[in-house]
Amino acid sequence: MQRRARLLGPAYRLFYESPLHVTRGEGAWLIDGKGKRYLDAYNNVACVGHSHPAVVEALAKQAGVLNTHTRYLHTGILDYAERLLATMPPELAHAMFTCTGSEANDLALRVARAHTGAEGLIITNFAYHGVTASLAEASPSLGKYVKLGHTVRTVPAPDTLRIAPERLSNYFADSVRHAISDLQAVGIKPAALLVDTVFSSDGVYTDPPGFLAQAVEVIRQAGGVFIADEVQAGLGRTGDSLWGFARHQLVPDIVTMGKPLGNGHPLAGIAVKPEVLAAFGQQCRYFNTFGGNPVSMAVGMAVLDVLDNEQLMANAKKVGDYLRMELNKLQARHQLIAAVRGAGLFIGVELVSNLDTLTQATAVAARVVNQMRDRQVLLGTSGEHANILKIRPPLVFSKENADQLVHALDCVLATHS
Repeated sequence: MQRRARLLGPAYRLFYESPLHVTRGEGAWLIDGKGKRYLDAYNNVACVGHSHPAVVEALAKQAGVLNTHTRYLHTGILDYAERLLATMPPELAHAMFTCTGSEANDLALRVARAHTGAEGLIITNFAYHGVTASLAEASPSLGKYVKLGHTVRTVPAPDTLRIAPERLSNYFADSVRHAISDLQAVGIKPAALLVDTVFSSDGVYTDPPGFLAQAVEVIRQAGGVFIADEVQAGLGRTGDSLWGFARHQLVPDIVTMGKPLGNGHPLAGIAVKPEVLAAFGQQCRYFNTFGGNPVSMAVGMAVLDVLDNEQLMANAKKVGDYLRMELNKLQARHQLIAAVRGAGLFIGVELVSNLDTLTQATAVAARVVNQMRDRQVLLGTSGEHANILKIRPPLVFSKENADQLVHALDCVLATHS
């Protein structure tokens, strides 16, 4: 710890009161130097499982042949773009590649602003979209010292615990409408509505399906575009389809992708409608030294192969449905649990100190996460008050893994009764 502080400085943060020192990963497990195994119920970067042999083999094989940038011709980027775009609505016909989700969202914002000739950006109250300068200014979840950009406006999260589901579509659309008016009042035209399609940083809000469509129509009527941030929600995690936006019967103008595309290898990018990309293509030349390189493309193809061959999206639905069912049983036994929500293997469990007032149990949630770590199950928290347990395991998560998680959580919650 002292060495880390000396070499890396004060800005980095660690998980857990007793930080975890892992030395290898395998499937849904992280393993420390003494061989102690921790069930990873948090990491969606290793989407198809830690150290998947097929992904490792594809990476090593291509690295042994060629790795270069996109200003030379190579077919790998075309094969991968063609296959990735085939998983989306046909209107999204162009792909561009980056290394990180932050870069992807930054590029999407540049494309949106070039297309609309506008600057305004609308996000949710506790969004996280990246760490570049433009995205940090649109990521309030980074902390109270982050200053939102003057062209950014926030809207409340679609909180289904505090807003009736039948009101949610109108409520969220009205919030976007108000944000547009607020921008226009100071002479700023709206360029985009940018949301994580499962609202993961805000607290995980996936239902009711379709509630997002009305807000998207509002931003388009105002001249802006809809950017679907799939960095956390995408690649089969929700169990219903490969992409979170599909739950809302939407065709976004731009889709951003990251984390799970490379299963730990830095691979990200955007899919975009040609008419939305046209102005950016005329005004700018895009070049990313590592984005779209042959090794990344080989890794991306291997991840898609594993998803298909091992039917991991179907597994996400089956195990996710089972896990939520078991968590609902815990809710009946523990008054701390106010809601269990999510889709597939993306689940939020909201903890409150009082079911009548719905007061957020922030301190309890922090203790629960640390006690779960002590029981060798890794979770995180979400939401503006950090009172929502965030469950987001690799898609190889099994029913046996789910049982281990639920049993551990049951024991931990019993100590807080």
